[in-house]
Amino acid sequence: MEKFVLMTLPYEADALEPVISRATICFHHGKHLAAYVNNLNALLPDSGFEEATLEEIVCKATGGILNNAGQILNHELYFGQFTAPKEGNVPLGRLLVAINRDFGSFETFKEAFHKAGATLFGSGWVWLSADKDGRLLITQETNAANPVQHGLKPLLTFDVWEHAYYLDYQNRRPDHLAALWKIIDWEVINWRYA
Repeated sequence: MEKFVLMTLPYEADALEPVISRATICFHHGKHLAAYVNNLNALLPDSGFEEATLEEIVCKATGGILNNAGQILNHELYFGQFTAPKEGNVPLGRLLVAINRDFGSFETFKEAFHKAGATLFGSGWVWLSADKDGRLLITQETNAANPVQHGLKPLLTFDVWEHAYYLDYQNRRPDHLAALWKIIDWEVINWRYA
């Protein structure tokens, strides 16, 4: 029996169109993420991580085990944060208060987050995370890295590996990042922050 399984998407493959196409979801989730799950399961025997959680593996492993576990954790957070597109999609409640406190406004936060995603060289992720005191910060993480490795609580992430957007946006990463705001499920992000 496999320890890790491919996550079930909380929406249909075409639910995020036109922001993310069905073709991209099927490739990105059904092929790309599935490969990381299969690879990690194959690497686990006799690794010392057979009983570890995904987060424990990401914080302690190196090499191929870290790369595959990190990509699974990152993608599960990524795919789990979306909902059908809607205009005027903004956070509410405690998270919005924290964003205003730590960035000045939601628009200022969006600009900083967008810039961090657009300027990350190569492949990786841009994150909104909370520290142990609940303060929010934006980080750029390369390859399979995750903010949990720095003692942070990941809340929101944009995948800036080309496979996340190339079918829909070709090399226009900034356009992809700008469109993602329409499909963020802020209830999920609020729950992660709580």
